[in-house]
Amino acid sequence: MIQFTEKEKNFLTSIEAARFATANKSMPHVKPVSFIFQDDSFYIATDYTTITYKNIKANPRAAITVDIYNPGKHKAVLVQGDVKIIEGGPEFKKIYAKFFEKFEWVRKDPWNEKEAPFLKLIPKHKASWGQA
Repeated sequence: MIQFTEKEKNFLTSIEAARFATANKSMPHVKPVSFIFQDDSFYIATDYTTITYKNIKANPRAAITVDIYNPGKHKAVLVQGDVKIIEGGPEFKKIYAKFFEKFEWVRKDPWNEKEAPFLKLIPKHKASWGQA
């Protein structure tokens, strides 16, 4: 299992947005996402109709980059790993509660189990720079 430093953990829990990359057989797809870093994994909300979801169904590997760009002071964490789809149950409820607390857009447009899944990125490789 990948270990994160305290600085990395503090950085990852302080940021709300990241870039999430998936791929089908021939083409990568990158998009901005809201995420939660919890228990050394990343959780991303998605919909069943998105390219991201379709790519994960076909290829359950992905990457996420969390960064703050400031010339000369760039901080970032890049993680690659395997993705598990969370559609319901205790883990879904736990993560949904965290999303509900953290993001206004979730409170404005709530959803239930099986209406939209979370993608859990389980880190296999990590790189960080800028004292993130």
